[in-house]
Amino acid sequence: MDRFDRAILDILQQDSTRPVADIAERIGLGTTACWRRIQKLEEQGVIRARVALLDPRQLNVGVTVFVSVRTNQHAMDWLQRFHAAVAAIPEVVELYRMAGDTDYLMRIVVPDIAAYDGVYKRLIQVPGLLDVSSSFAMEQIKYSTALPLDYVR
Repeated sequence: MDRFDRAILDILQQDSTRPVADIAERIGLGTTACWRRIQKLEEQGVIRARVALLDPRQLNVGVTVFVSVRTNQHAMDWLQRFHAAVAAIPEVVELYRMAGDTDYLMRIVVPDIAAYDGVYKRLIQVPGLLDVSSSFAMEQIKYSTALPLDYVR
């Protein structure tokens, strides 16, 4: 990946609706060459999707809850059931399998604590959970979907 690819990615991370001609002009490439590079980055899976970022408050899901889960279940069938159960909860917008004291960490968005209680009750129906701990975000200090590009090889 060269400087042109990184420049394309930088622009698309900020605004994926920019016309290819505009991107090409900004980075000093022809429109066709720029389009081919974007297509190649998509084919390689570097660009996974082009999406719209929505404002959670405008959609009445302005409360963010971080939930850590501990379990003593580490069999593949339990793992698959847990993943399927969590995937079926639309309020869970991120899920990570962790190393350390917490087995899973998830980010949940809801309108209020009562709505989170409903999510919690669905979550604890999964057998094998030892501990489910919730932390409510008071303020979002930084949020970005843009990945750093300085490490690209």
